[in-house]
Amino acid sequence: MASTSHLILPTAVRADFSRRREGPLCLPATIRNFASPRRLLPHPLRASPPTLAAASTSSSLQALIFDCDGVILESEHLHRQAYNEAFAHFSVRCPVSSPKPLYWGSDFYDELQNRIGGGKPKMRWYFKENGWPSSSIYAQPPLTDSDRETLIDVIQDWKTERYKEIIKSGAVEPRPGVLRLMDDAKGAGIKVAVCSAATKSSVVLCLENLLGLERFHGLDCFLAGDDVKEKKPSPLIYLTASEKLGVSGGNCLVVEDSVIGLQAATGAGMPCIVTYTSSTANQDFKEAIATYSDLRNVSTRHSFRPEANQMQPHHPIPSRVRRVGGDVAHFYWAPDGIRRPHVIISTHMGGDC
Repeated sequence: MASTSHLILPTAVRADFSRRREGPLCLPATIRNFASPRRLLPHPLRASPPTLAAASTSSSLQALIFDCDGVILESEHLHRQAYNEAFAHFSVRCPVSSPKPLYWGSDFYDELQNRIGGGKPKMRWYFKENGWPSSSIYAQPPLTDSDRETLIDVIQDWKTERYKEIIKSGAVEPRPGVLRLMDDAKGAGIKVAVCSAATKSSVVLCLENLLGLERFHGLDCFLAGDDVKEKKPSPLIYLTASEKLGVSGGNCLVVEDSVIGLQAATGAGMPCIVTYTSSTANQDFKEAIATYSDLRNVSTRHSFRPEANQMQPHHPIPSRVRRVGGDVAHFYWAPDGIRRPHVIISTHMGGDC
């Protein structure tokens, strides 16, 4: 048996979300290349796995790419708080006849943030749908594109500064397992990157405070919404990261928390796991290779890859289970007829980060 490095995705702790099913699997150290960016790796526990892209070669996992909001920290409620305080600060009224400033409720914001990535695009979409507002910036709703962009820029800048104050308060912590997973990846020689649709200054502040300066400056790539012209679900940010890392999409693994991020990752030809939040738990993550309530039990470590055998095709569920130390190793049939080895479900429950 040949020794190789694996990203091992142990059994995740299930949250109380009735529609979310978690699927433990091992992402082998060899990740199949995608002929099409929308075609994904097989999910061993999925009844009807996506069609595998035809590929004659396989490639090793070389880069682990994290989203920020929702992955490194559960932050959407903090963003919503900052937006509502900005709307109140500038007396933003939408519609104009409203007696009170604009207020985004939690249910609405969950839907909004899961549909549109980035703060400015959110406001731009909302005002186009509901009418441009009056405010202390413009007493009358702005009519020109230039004035409308100024309105959005001013609100967003104030919101960003308020969000930074919330982060600096020290009340925010990384989600479980994030720091350890980053350290594990670095220790295994895997490149680590962060790609966020948020404003760069706010992401930098989050990462410096939550990762620490050493981890932040040790990132192999860091991109924010300011660095690309198109927001998620456009794959541009991940395509740019792939270029900067010098790693092809098929050699990367993305960690996201929402369908928007998942679409961006798969659109760039990258396999993706999802660590969902309370606001994204009921989304359709069928294109993810695994979903988890958090990363506390997801780790990288050295393991062994059993020999693969040519057996019956088109059987997506595990075909055999055997013990490997304290772990359970599964083998499953991939649609290309190869008996894919090394699905690892760890029985060890790791600690928080």
